[in-house]
Amino acid sequence: MLLYVLSVILSSVLIILFALKTYYPYLWMDILYVGELLWILATFTSMRRRRPLFLAVDRFAEQTAAHPDRTFVVFENQTYSYTAADKRSNKIANALQSLCGYTSGDTVALFMGNEPAFMFTWLALAKLGSPVALLNQNIRNKCLLHCFNCSKAKVLIAASELKEAVQEVLLSLSEQGVTVLLMSEHCNAPGLQSFLDKVNEASDAPLPRSVRLHITYKTPAVYIYTSGTTGLPKAAVINQNRLLKNLAVLSFNGITSRDVIYLNLPLYHTAGFMIGFIGSIQTGSTIILKRKFSASQFWDDCRKHNVTVIQYIGEVLRYLCNMPKRENDKDHKVRMAIGNGLRAEIWTEFLTRFGNIQIQEFYAATEGNVIFVNYPGKIGAIGRVNFFQRMVFPYVLIKYDIDRDEPVRDTNGLCIESPKGETGLMVSKITDMAPFVGYAQNEEQTERKRLRNVLKKGDLYFNSGDLMRIDEDNFIYFQDRVGDTFRWKGENVATTEVSDILTISDCLKEANVYGVQVPGHDGRIGMAAVTVVEDGQFDGSQVYNHVVRHLPSYARPRFLRIQNAAELTGTFKQMKVKLVEESFDPGCIQDPLYILDDNDKSYVPLTAQVYGTILSGNIKL
Repeated sequence: MLLYVLSVILSSVLIILFALKTYYPYLWMDILYVGELLWILATFTSMRRRRPLFLAVDRFAEQTAAHPDRTFVVFENQTYSYTAADKRSNKIANALQSLCGYTSGDTVALFMGNEPAFMFTWLALAKLGSPVALLNQNIRNKCLLHCFNCSKAKVLIAASELKEAVQEVLLSLSEQGVTVLLMSEHCNAPGLQSFLDKVNEASDAPLPRSVRLHITYKTPAVYIYTSGTTGLPKAAVINQNRLLKNLAVLSFNGITSRDVIYLNLPLYHTAGFMIGFIGSIQTGSTIILKRKFSASQFWDDCRKHNVTVIQYIGEVLRYLCNMPKRENDKDHKVRMAIGNGLRAEIWTEFLTRFGNIQIQEFYAATEGNVIFVNYPGKIGAIGRVNFFQRMVFPYVLIKYDIDRDEPVRDTNGLCIESPKGETGLMVSKITDMAPFVGYAQNEEQTERKRLRNVLKKGDLYFNSGDLMRIDEDNFIYFQDRVGDTFRWKGENVATTEVSDILTISDCLKEANVYGVQVPGHDGRIGMAAVTVVEDGQFDGSQVYNHVVRHLPSYARPRFLRIQNAAELTGTFKQMKVKLVEESFDPGCIQDPLYILDDNDKSYVPLTAQVYGTILSGNIKL
C-alpha cells in the first residue's frame, strides 16, 4: 500500500513538472529572476540605511580596503591596482583642493576620452562631493559650450589632446569665470592651466568623508548627455540614489570579482560609465580599458587578458561578425556579453561563430525609470515582462499615432492600452521607487518626457519615446523610436541639431534631416533633403568640410537630396514620412543625390552604380 501511495505521489509530481515545463516553460526562470530582484532591492535598501550616507565611491573604498593589490584597470601597457587607483585619485583631489577657483562640491565638467585618468578624476571628484558632467569628447564649438553650460560647472578638466577644441570656446568660458585645466605638465596657452604637474606633486593622503557631508541622495552625481528633439544634447541628471542603484547592474547578471571585463565603449556614455565602470566597482572586477572599439583587435585583446565579460551595443557585435573568419574564433574565455540593441540575425550569427556565450540583452534609458532584462535569452527580445516587476515598476504600452506624433486617447482623454501582440509606446509610471529626475537647465524637455492622464486622471508616466511589442509569451521587443531622433552606430542623432548645422553652411538654405534604413546595418543612417541658397550652387567640398568641422562622425548625413523647395505640411512642418519611404534610391528619386565620400573629402553624386555597391555591402558606411 505504501509503495502504491509513493508511486502515485511520484507520478503526480512528474505530471505536474511536465505540465509546468510544457505550459509554463519560463516559470522557474521567472521565479529566479524575481528572487534576484528582491535580493537587489534588499541590498539597495540596506545600503540606503547606512550612516553616514553610503555612496558609490564608498563602495570603491571598501573594495580597496578588502583587496588592495587586486588589479582594477589595465590600459595599454599600464596596470593599476585598487590601491594605485585610490592613491592617484587622492592626488587629483588634493591638487584640486589647492587650486583657486575650485571649492569642494562645485560641479566639474570632464572632457576626456577613454583612459585611466578619466576614472581616477571621477573618483577624485566623487570623494570631493562634486557632481561631474561627462562631456562627449567628439563635440565641438556651439554643442560643446551648450553641454558645458547645462551643468553650470565652474571647472573644466580636459585631456591634453583636446586642447584645440577647448580653445575654440575658451573666450566664452573665460567670460563666465570658468577655471580650465588641461591634463598636461606644461601649458603656455593663455586662459589654460596645466594640471598634471600639480597632480604629480600633490599628496596621496585620503580625504575625510566630511568634505562631502553636504550630499544627499537627491544630489546630482553625474550628468550624462542624451540627444533630443531640441537639436542639442540634454543633460540627464543622475543623482546619488540612481548611481547607488546602478552598482548592482553587473552583480545582478552573475558577474563576480573573478571576472575580467572588456570596456571599449565610451566612458561618457551610460553603458561605459554606469555598467562597465560603476558596475565593476560593486563586483570588484578587473577592467580592460580601451581607447575605442577596434574589431580587428577585439578577440586578440580578449585572449591576451583572459577576458570573461564583454559589453556591446548592437553595432559592436555586427562589426565582429563582419570581420574575416579565423580558425581561433572560438578560442577565448568570454562567457557573457551584456548590452542592448542586438538584432536577432546578428545574435544567431554571433553565437554560431564565436561559441557558447551567454547574451544578456537588456533595455534601459539614461534618464528612464524602468528596465527590462532578457534573462531567458530569447533571441531578438529586449526583455521579459512579469507581474511582480509591473507591480513594483508599473509600465504600459499605449496606442500611438505616428503621423500625429502623439498617443491615441479615448473620449475621456485617457490613453488606450495596446493589446498583446500590437505595437505601442512604452511608458512607465513615475513613483518614489521609479523616479524621473529630468534634464539639467531644461524644464521644457523634462516636461515633454512626462505624460499625464495615462490610465486615470492625474497619473504621471515617463514617455520613453520607444515603440515596443509584447508577445503572447510575455517577451518584449523593440520596434522603433518616435519623434525626431534616430539611432546610428549606437548613438542617438537629433535631426534638428543636424539641420541647424547644415543651414549655417554657406550654400544651403533649408535642411530636413531624417534617418533611412540600409540593408545589413542596424539603426538608421542620416540623410538630408536640402535646398540651395538663391542664385547659389551646391558645393560638395564646402558642405563636407562644414559637417566634419561641426558634427561627430555618427551624426554627419551620409546622403543629401537636393530639392528645389522644401516640402511642408499644412501647418508648415517639414514632411518626413514620404522622404523616409523613398530613401536614397536614385532609380526612384528625380532630385540630385549625393553621398559623403571621405576619400574625396566631398559630397559626390550618388549614381546607380554606387547605390548598387551600397546594397551589396561593398561600401563601408
